[in-house]
Amino acid sequence: MPALTSKRITLAEAAGLVPDGTRLALGGFAVYQKPMAFVRELVRQRRRELTVVGSAHSCDVDMLAGAGCLARVETSYVGLEKHGLARNFRRAAEAGALEVVDYPELVSLDRFRADQEGLAFWPVPFLGGNDVVTYNPDIRPMACPITGRPMHAVPAAGAKVAVIHAVAADEQGNVVIPARRLFPQSADIQVARSCDVVIVTAEKIVSRAFIRRHARLVEIPSYRTTAIVEVPFGAHPTPTLGRYLADERHMDDYVAASGDAGAFAAYLDTFVHAPRDHYAYLDLFGAERLAALQDLDSLL
Repeated sequence: MPALTSKRITLAEAAGLVPDGTRLALGGFAVYQKPMAFVRELVRQRRRELTVVGSAHSCDVDMLAGAGCLARVETSYVGLEKHGLARNFRRAAEAGALEVVDYPELVSLDRFRADQEGLAFWPVPFLGGNDVVTYNPDIRPMACPITGRPMHAVPAAGAKVAVIHAVAADEQGNVVIPARRLFPQSADIQVARSCDVVIVTAEKIVSRAFIRRHARLVEIPSYRTTAIVEVPFGAHPTPTLGRYLADERHMDDYVAASGDAGAFAAYLDTFVHAPRDHYAYLDLFGAERLAALQDLDSLL
């Protein structure tokens, strides 16, 4: 029997699969389970002219905006929930340096469903009278071909590369999603099924024996994945279901640093450019603090 091909690569190699100008989908939802180690690597490699397409974003898009990596964002929300506004994103949008295209939250996910089904658009029956339609020329009116009912055609997401953060995967690219999952993990499955290039950062690379024992939890099979990267605490400072909580203290530090461009440049120097890699980034926080973030409640 031929040896199974390993898809395991480094974080730097994975970020190299996202060239300037890529149309990129980032997994997670709002401030939950974002692939932040990958985002920091994109900033470290000084990527430019990216378009991020998704449903709800937070410090992932805000950091890319503050680092000058973005040209366009298509989403329903960019904010830090209880931590406040995404101020880098807001500054870039208000300055005209970043094009922002609004989509309703659930319709944003339907755009990935269109990709999954091989469709150029997704029909939506409830957007009439909504100003999202007024200001988004990519959403077009149509009549239902069966009933004639007025509807709108929303374009497929069309992401070229998708990046999600998961709790575990094997080297061949089988990705484990906990049976007790929440919306961010379900959205990750949808995004992974909609794109030809899927990069998964995982808390732990597990053995083939582990995958065989827990095959029912493999929601993203190996044929859907392009590359696997082991990145413990890879969503920090956002949480990962079943592994660790949000680092609320660092989220507040992030918000304070994003108050002006100069302070945020200093933040990027400290937490992105100075550390030689993700493990050096984790060393900035120390084992005691990271251990305190570990979570068991979300497993039960």
